Amino acid sequence: MENMVDQDQQWLINCLNATLDINHNVRSFAEASLHQASLQPGFGSALAKVAANRELSSGLPIRGLLLLSLDDSHRKICTAVSMAVASIAHYDWPEDWPDLLPLLLKLINDQTNMNGVHGALRCLALLSGDLDDTVVPKLVPVLFPCLHTIVSSPQIYDKILRAKALSIVHSCSSVLGVMSGVYKTETSALMSPMVQTWMEQFSIILEHPVHSDDPDDWSIRMETFVSSLRVYEQASIEGAEDPYEGRYDSDGAEQSLESFVIQLFELLVTIVGSSKLVKAVANNIKELAYYTIAFLQITEHQVHTWSLDANQYVADEDDNTYSCRVSGALLLEEVVSSCGTEAINAIVDAAKTQFVNSQQAKVTGSAAWWRIREAILFALSSLSDQLLEAEVSGHTRADLGNLLEQIIAEDMGSGVHEYPFLFARVFSSIAKFSSMLSHGVVEHFLLAAISAIGMDVPPLVKVGACRALCHLLPDANKGMLQPHIMGLFSSLANLLNQASDETMHLVLETLQAAIGAGHEASVSIEPVLSPIILNMWVSHVSDPFISIDAVEVLENAPTDVVKAVYDTCFDSAIRIILQTDDHSELQNATECLAYFLSGAKQEVLAWGGDPGFTMRSLLDVASRLLDPDLESSGSLFVGSYILQLILHLPSQMAPHIKDLVAALVHISIPHVEQFIDLLISVPAEGHDNSFVYVMSEWTKQQGEIQGSYQIKVTTTALALLLSTRHIELGKITVQGITTRSKAKLAPDQWTSMSLPAKILALLTDALIEIQEQVLGGGDEDSDWEEAQAGDAKADQDLLYSVGDTSYSRPSYEYLDAMAKAIDEDEVDGDEDESLHSADPLNEINLANYLFDFIVKFSQTDRPLFDHLCQSLTKAQQNAVQMVLNR
Repeated sequence: MENMVDQDQQWLINCLNATLDINHNVRSFAEASLHQASLQPGFGSALAKVAANRELSSGLPIRGLLLLSLDDSHRKICTAVSMAVASIAHYDWPEDWPDLLPLLLKLINDQTNMNGVHGALRCLALLSGDLDDTVVPKLVPVLFPCLHTIVSSPQIYDKILRAKALSIVHSCSSVLGVMSGVYKTETSALMSPMVQTWMEQFSIILEHPVHSDDPDDWSIRMETFVSSLRVYEQASIEGAEDPYEGRYDSDGAEQSLESFVIQLFELLVTIVGSSKLVKAVANNIKELAYYTIAFLQITEHQVHTWSLDANQYVADEDDNTYSCRVSGALLLEEVVSSCGTEAINAIVDAAKTQFVNSQQAKVTGSAAWWRIREAILFALSSLSDQLLEAEVSGHTRADLGNLLEQIIAEDMGSGVHEYPFLFARVFSSIAKFSSMLSHGVVEHFLLAAISAIGMDVPPLVKVGACRALCHLLPDANKGMLQPHIMGLFSSLANLLNQASDETMHLVLETLQAAIGAGHEASVSIEPVLSPIILNMWVSHVSDPFISIDAVEVLENAPTDVVKAVYDTCFDSAIRIILQTDDHSELQNATECLAYFLSGAKQEVLAWGGDPGFTMRSLLDVASRLLDPDLESSGSLFVGSYILQLILHLPSQMAPHIKDLVAALVHISIPHVEQFIDLLISVPAEGHDNSFVYVMSEWTKQQGEIQGSYQIKVTTTALALLLSTRHIELGKITVQGITTRSKAKLAPDQWTSMSLPAKILALLTDALIEIQEQVLGGGDEDSDWEEAQAGDAKADQDLLYSVGDTSYSRPSYEYLDAMAKAIDEDEVDGDEDESLHSADPLNEINLANYLFDFIVKFSQTDRPLFDHLCQSLTKAQQNAVQMVLNR
């Protein structure tokens, strides 16, 4: 097939070349052949491929020949040629193709060739997307008069051509609008002579109302709501068939009524958002809100779709799926944002008027009365934050609370099965506006929502009831809830078994609120809830949202529930982390284990029967999450997991704290200060915070570390911490040096010193130890000797990682040995050496690194450096001075 395409292109190229031949007969034959080919399917595509081939001979006037095909009567060929011209023009116009615009204007002005007008406009519409501030000022004076002729001549040009001309005007005007910020005088001078004629034409276009049977007319004007609303109500809201649904114009743009109304909203949002244009609607906000609310009514298509699938209803509501309802709500938000309290009062007044209309419609027997009532609540709920803020500030005269209670009281007397959408909206509105409603009304609907969860009512009603409960349960009276809480647990458990996807999130959120409200009762319901939640967690472990929702339910649970969870899925979580490569599964299982540790603490070791095996499993998890072969997204929660290990299993983790935290410090490069902030934010029993606890233990054990690799990891990590000069470092006091007691039986005493001084002392001790090894007859190629004359690139890469903004995060390879080091059974030195051999950290010359660190630190902040040195011993001070004097 590829060869066939190549042959076709070659034939076409030969024909095009033949049209340049000096022999008249050859030229004529070539032209006739091209004409015949243009009538065949695929000609436009082949021509476009030839046009896009940049390697063809520059002598071939393909560009001119393409323009001659713009008036082809076959629209698909015309479109293909237009795209080819636009593609070439993107590179060649205007510098290398100056005659393009004159040729297009010639086609546009030729009223005897409408195919040519269409092709030229199509081509200009494609080109308009690439226009910039260098081209538009030159183009507008020549092009706009031609476009105005087309737009103002409906007797000559059809609506498709006029709409195309307006789209080009819009593109050029958009560029000029951007330019006006810098070139206000120039753009004003350019457009002022043309504004009056264009405004008159726009008025003519908008003068007549919209007709439902002419979709081409929709695309050339943006009409006011008054004439459009009835068309939309009949076709979409009331369910009369929209014959144009799914119809697209020649450019692929949708022509449905829904898309037309959305465009209306988008136009109005732009107007309202402009400080200059908003004045046009400032005196008619109530009318604007009145019609907007009417457009927010649920369509018949939505009724059908959502009735069949409550999950889709939840998804569309939560995700703000692109629709007329969402666009209308955004318009109301923009109105409030631009017009403030005046807009809030006007919108509430419009809602009151629509409420009266719905009452009248109900009395007269209209089957659709509930739609406008639901739309009122939907509109107000979309503005709940702004309305509540205005209510608290007292800047509004709108009595919204009274209106809401009136609507709600009347609606609850209607049949739940007949009007499920209205009931669902009432429940969710209660959740939004509970602070505006009387205590009695809120309590009544709380009990009604609890009952609805367990009743045989449409799923949509249960969705609304769940939304109400999520908001109302946390502040509910515990005594009032007590008789109903067990029934609610059972109902939610049954509902959870039936839920899927989006509704599952909502039910889990409701269950979490119920557990918090009836904490004591949750122990009794645990045998029912745990298996359901756990099965859900296991079956959705790769779904981050459902999995997290399930775990958060367990987070509020008492120890008995956590124990049941442990029995069911602790082994599964461990196995997932050790075996899977799926990032979502790794993240969720890690978070689940962190919740186990947080809820069970020390008890988690006894629950498995073998505390040693459980501890090794937890450490194996840490090792896997720190594995350099594991991508960083899979170990996203390793920090919080390791913190839980350290906080809740302190005695078991004491030997590993320095290693694990040092690894986390390196992982956090170049934002080590954020890692410090994380530790500070986590409380630790007996200490001010986790950072204080971790650094106290680490600095106490640093001098006991064995093995060159472990020393390099922890020492460089301490240097990174000190390099941040984080303000919290100086607030922490740790164990200093030991002082011998004069009394033989009295214990040795320890001094106290600031954490920065202790870190500097530890770094200096490392230098001294390296020196002692050299003086004691160590390896000739020792770190100390290499520090005097060695390649320091690797050391500097790590040394400057905190302060250098251009630094990029190092690879995870250096964590390989770190991860393996926490295995308590690993004691083989040879194996350890092989693990470290390919580790970039292992290549660091520690003496060189420390030399450079001390020099840089002293140069960067000498006052702080001198202050810290005062806390050092004489030997440590001498070592520092030796470094500075080298």
